Amino acid sequence: MAFGAWIGGFLGWMTAGPLGALAGIVLGKVFDAMMDGVNTPETQGTFEDPFGRQQTAHQYQQRRQYTDYGQRNSFLFSLLVLASYIIKADGRVMHSEMEFVRNMLRQNFGPQASQEGDGILRKLFDEQKRVGASSFKRTVADCCMQIARNMDYSQRLQLLNFLVMIAQADGSLPQSEITALKECAQWMQMSVDEVDSMMGLGKDDLASAYQVLGVSPNATDDEVKKAYRKLALEHHPDKVAALGEDIRKAAEKKFQKINEAKERIWKARGL
Repeated sequence: MAFGAWIGGFLGWMTAGPLGALAGIVLGKVFDAMMDGVNTPETQGTFEDPFGRQQTAHQYQQRRQYTDYGQRNSFLFSLLVLASYIIKADGRVMHSEMEFVRNMLRQNFGPQASQEGDGILRKLFDEQKRVGASSFKRTVADCCMQIARNMDYSQRLQLLNFLVMIAQADGSLPQSEITALKECAQWMQMSVDEVDSMMGLGKDDLASAYQVLGVSPNATDDEVKKAYRKLALEHHPDKVAALGEDIRKAAEKKFQKINEAKERIWKARGL
């Protein structure tokens, strides 16, 4: 499996912690080679950073070179790790869900991403089988906590949105997958209500529109407006611009669906 512009180069914060451990297992020599490219003899030694903290030169370089590219790679690998957990939540790997992931990666990130992402997912399934479901679940929980420490809330929302779309790909959403989605949300220090909201996206009925905004049909106009303003701020595409134009475009589609839900409510209420 060759890694080029999609995942590679400066790897970002995924190189450490449970995500880095999984990357080492799943990507093997490819990951080792990428790490060797970052950890060179010129980056060795220790010194104090501008804040007076003692660091190795390698650690300082990683902080100094923490670029949008590194954030993007960490986001994408995190997506695949959590997707592997969601897809297997009902005990099966559905062809429709795998095909959705391949198409989503192809449309948003290019054909190379589709091929490489499929290979990574399959190796993650193998790792889940090797260690057992309970052990893999603990690893995913640890990965989510690492994600929570390194991604802002809007980026986590976009990550969760991708996961909900994957879970819905086969036309059904069993309770096991809903539970897994809400587990991931909680582990990433998010409200489980975010899952309920995203499950209503793209539907054209009024009840689903209220579900998207996270308010009751009995809510006052002011409460509805306040809920929309909060969603608009958190889900604005500019919030994930650092992750790349392709992810920003995906966020625009989600933002459009939120606005469609808002317009249905506004029309029903004469606002």
